[in-house]
Amino acid sequence: MNTTTVAAYIKGIRFRIFCSIPTTVFDCDNKNFIPSIHTKSSTFVFIFSLNPDAMMKPAYNTDNLYKKLINIYTEAVPNPDAMKFVANTMLAANEETVKDYPNAASATDSPLAQELFKFPFVQRVFIANNFVTITKDEASDWVEHIPVIRHFLKNYLEEGSPVFENNAAANAPTADLNNSEAVKKIKSILDEYIRPAVEMDGGHIMFHSFEPETGVVKVLLQGSCSGCPSSTITLKSGIENLLTRMMPGEVKAVVAEGI
Repeated sequence: MNTTTVAAYIKGIRFRIFCSIPTTVFDCDNKNFIPSIHTKSSTFVFIFSLNPDAMMKPAYNTDNLYKKLINIYTEAVPNPDAMKFVANTMLAANEETVKDYPNAASATDSPLAQELFKFPFVQRVFIANNFVTITKDEASDWVEHIPVIRHFLKNYLEEGSPVFENNAAANAPTADLNNSEAVKKIKSILDEYIRPAVEMDGGHIMFHSFEPETGVVKVLLQGSCSGCPSSTITLKSGIENLLTRMMPGEVKAVVAEGI
């Protein structure tokens, strides 16, 4: 067997510990190395015979060395049938990408949503930024499903599986140069004051239209807001009150789709 020899000389007090040990040969670590101890004056020598073939074998799985570790935690939302699953990574290259899938047939551009709909209790999937909001059926219990979904999302994302198809278009709002000053102000209020709070609850709000003749603003509510018992209260006491107070005489009412 071809071997490599390494010698180490250690002086001082440690010698006293080993000076009484006779010349010995130890067979260690499945014969990956065989050390022998020799005493000489006030110095002792460790001589290791190393097996190069054994030393080349890694003690860990190199496939996992650069694997990104994903953490998934949950946040309860006002909708009792919805749950927000938050990841420690962005789910899309464009942080403005938001996708709402009310059923499996609509999830043609998201492999992740398609896999989630294979769970029989999943009724709706919403994906935005770094979280997924899942709406379950009324008969099931989140206590049973949370560990299952967390484990699935963790493995799916760690494997590098795609969240969206490459050609999936983000339905982020685009700038419209023909927007009136009133519409621009409404969008600004939604973006600054309302959208962050809605996203914290696992949902999303989008501007739909504004009728200056009637003063009615129409918005689109997605994610956990869909089917939530408190959506109407949030719409009227929160969104409508804020817009009518900040734009008196222009905005008179707010109505929503998707609830």
